[in-house]
Amino acid sequence: MSDADRYRANWQDEIDSAALYRAMADVEPSEQLSDVYRRLAATEEKHAGFWEERMRGAGAEVPPRRVGWRTRVLAAVARRFGTQIVLPTLDSLEQADSGGYLTQPESSGTAMPDEERSHARVLRTLAGGSGVEGSALARFEGRHRAASGNQLRAAVLGANDGLLSNFSLVMGVAGAQVSAQNVLITGLAGLLAGAGSMAMGEWISVQSARELSGRQLEIEAREIEEIPDEEQEELALIYEGKGMDPAAARDLAQRQIEDRSTALDTLAREELGIDPEELGGSAYVAAVTSFVLFAIGAIIPVAPYFFLSGTGAVVVSALVSAIGLFAIGAAITIFTGRSVWFSGGRQVAVGVAAAALTYAVGRLIGAAVG
Repeated sequence: MSDADRYRANWQDEIDSAALYRAMADVEPSEQLSDVYRRLAATEEKHAGFWEERMRGAGAEVPPRRVGWRTRVLAAVARRFGTQIVLPTLDSLEQADSGGYLTQPESSGTAMPDEERSHARVLRTLAGGSGVEGSALARFEGRHRAASGNQLRAAVLGANDGLLSNFSLVMGVAGAQVSAQNVLITGLAGLLAGAGSMAMGEWISVQSARELSGRQLEIEAREIEEIPDEEQEELALIYEGKGMDPAAARDLAQRQIEDRSTALDTLAREELGIDPEELGGSAYVAAVTSFVLFAIGAIIPVAPYFFLSGTGAVVVSALVSAIGLFAIGAAITIFTGRSVWFSGGRQVAVGVAAAALTYAVGRLIGAAVG
């Protein structure tokens, strides 16, 4: 990669980051956090100007500013579902990029590497990673910081599971040279069985987590009533661990422990990592969501058998499944930052290889049984 191409790639990254931060600032209900996002956007704009100067210095044309498709998708998701759902993805990308400017001679001696590392730390805090440091505690204290922004990733992977498993199943049965009606019945049975299994597993997982969280809250509430001094000390230590002055930490802990409900809420979030209002979310919503997402992916290889039969049905089923696998691979790049063609192609290669294997095994079994 030439220097001009590297400058252009850095410049595009900064343009995308600034646009996403501005979009998050527009939809963030907390004015303080919205201001944080605006300041992050301003810093990225400054960095973009730095790389524009380098492009001009290298005799390269500065192209019109256009926001990339991945950034537009993340901004749309943030506008629709809130900033929290995209924070883990943005955090992962910033963590991966935070050291990049140290290795580039144009930026290594500037403030840019430190600024990018600072951005990564801020996003890690907002995404629910390490604790809030120093004076930042007052800004973020009491805010619902959930690491639940991975639902979008889980949704993509749930649809992928349905598509990949039922694609292999349909190809395996088709390879046995059975009728289209039998393939259709088998595919629908696989859809229902897989989606039902996913739903029940998700329900049990979330419900068990809710019951465990509820039990922990009961124990914590009893400890606040029976040994408030020890719980107050725990709160003070938590705040000191986040960087607060010891005297200020003890004062804040004392004020909070005087209100039992506030103390329980704070200890639940800070010590146990539990949101008392949600307890990990609804088990029924999780089950229904898993069922629907798996079914959406699983219906793709089955659908052609509603209208076609024979070799035509096999070919069309394989084609639409490959398109679906590529689309899912492309969607995953929203979170990974990899090339659409690489991720999509890899997804297709893995899915087609699995389906080809089951098709071949189906042919062998069909021939043996026949």
